Amino acid sequence: MTSTKFLSGVLLWCVGQAALAAAPLQVVTAAGRWAALRGPDQCDAASLAVLPATRTRGPGRASLSFDRAQRRGQFAALLSRPVAPRSSVMLTIGETPFLLVARGAAAWSRGSAQDAAIIAAMRSASGMRIAARAATGARFVDRYELAGAPTAIDAAAACAATSL
Repeated sequence: MTSTKFLSGVLLWCVGQAALAAAPLQVVTAAGRWAALRGPDQCDAASLAVLPATRTRGPGRASLSFDRAQRRGQFAALLSRPVAPRSSVMLTIGETPFLLVARGAAAWSRGSAQDAAIIAAMRSASGMRIAARAATGARFVDRYELAGAPTAIDAAAACAATSL
């Protein structure tokens, strides 16, 4: 997928989310496969999964959220499929694994120390993947390229510090 097509996909996703939330999201910057987005209460560094949505697979999305209060890069993901109850969800960045908390099709970090480690790993790796067992019993993997992630992370953090 070209950068132009990817950016178009991110912008379309943003428009859809803004319509659902009734609050517009503004693209602060876009680099590689990542974008920094400003919302009314937070700024996010976000990317869509490499594989697009299909009839059986939803649109995977990973993000780091920043606000003025407590979130300083909270990792969360919308998985392409709902996760089976009691299934482990593993985020692997480069060769570094992180066990996530999950419910339904949502997964998130276990706390601020893990968030900091995830951000550090994202800055030095070229890709990440989230693996789990779907509610249907099949294993699945959502893959993300990290090109542009450091720029989007820095822009989202600066956005939260200066404009919220």
